[in-house]
Amino acid sequence: MPEAPPVPAVPEVEPPPEPSREDAAVPVIPPSAAFLPDEAEAEPEAAPVEERGGWFGRLRAGLSRSTARLTDGLTGLFTKRKLDDAALEELEEALITADLGVSAAGRIVEGFRRTRFGREVTDQEVKEALAAEIATILEPVAQPLVLDRGKRPHVVLVVGVNGTGKTTTIAKLGQQFREEGRSVTFVAGDTFRAAAVEQLQIWGGRTGCDVAAPAKQGADAAGLAFDALKQAREKGTEVLLVDTAGRLHNKTALMEELRKVVRVMQRIDPTAPHSVLLVLDATTGQNATQQCKVFAEMVNVTGLVVTKLDGSAKGGIVVALAQEFGLPVHAVGVGEKAADLRPFSARDFARSLLGL
Repeated sequence: MPEAPPVPAVPEVEPPPEPSREDAAVPVIPPSAAFLPDEAEAEPEAAPVEERGGWFGRLRAGLSRSTARLTDGLTGLFTKRKLDDAALEELEEALITADLGVSAAGRIVEGFRRTRFGREVTDQEVKEALAAEIATILEPVAQPLVLDRGKRPHVVLVVGVNGTGKTTTIAKLGQQFREEGRSVTFVAGDTFRAAAVEQLQIWGGRTGCDVAAPAKQGADAAGLAFDALKQAREKGTEVLLVDTAGRLHNKTALMEELRKVVRVMQRIDPTAPHSVLLVLDATTGQNATQQCKVFAEMVNVTGLVVTKLDGSAKGGIVVALAQEFGLPVHAVGVGEKAADLRPFSARDFARSLLGL
């Protein structure tokens, strides 16, 4: 896929006037007033948290397509074969093809060269060693999302391009926070997509989360965020999860609108947002790296959530992102249920990726 054209710098603009009350937020909708769960359209199911073995099984099953893509080439490549220059070159090509990226592939191959060059190896030995090398790359970024207890609310701004699963991720996080006993408000900041607003209202009803929704479709997202943050501070809400419209990463005007949301919230709390989560769709492969570059420049991304690993043959992109950006990977998703979004484990992911 050709690389996206560079994004021109965006000139900083003066902070906007205080958001209009007319088309900002309606009063926060309490859970009891939200839509009932059976009104949802293809909504992910809420489910109790399962034991680790169940999650690991789903992770391995979810990554099966990525595993096949990565390991099929290794099986024929290493069958009691010496790890010489030709073998290492073929290994590097296989890793790049599996979306691990040039930099990560080169790092892994150099590790093999230092420790196993000239030795006779089997494909199973290579898989075990690969899993260990990949885990080494991933371990520094495997960091759970930690809330600052000194912030009320802790504001989490969720960003990403169209279709990555931002709204669903917010819903899943909200349910998990509620299971921990925290008070949560959803901000339906994707004001141009009625389905996104309704989706959060449905999840608010399911999980006991308040929902701040726009008074009308297309209302000012910055004004909505302003009002929601103000009300959350007054109520002592612990977590404010702010949805945003899907933004094409090469559209400067839309990115500037997103920055406006940040500036307006900072009128109330100069430290907000306290977390900025970029949601990336694993099925996009290497295009995720370009998205990460642009969003990190525009809104100071603090962590990643990688979704749709269960529908992708490009799970290796997580390794490429870790190597290139070093941003915390807070969670990965391998299904539609709330329990299918879990904190990222480097070892579990690496071994699942290799089918181990």
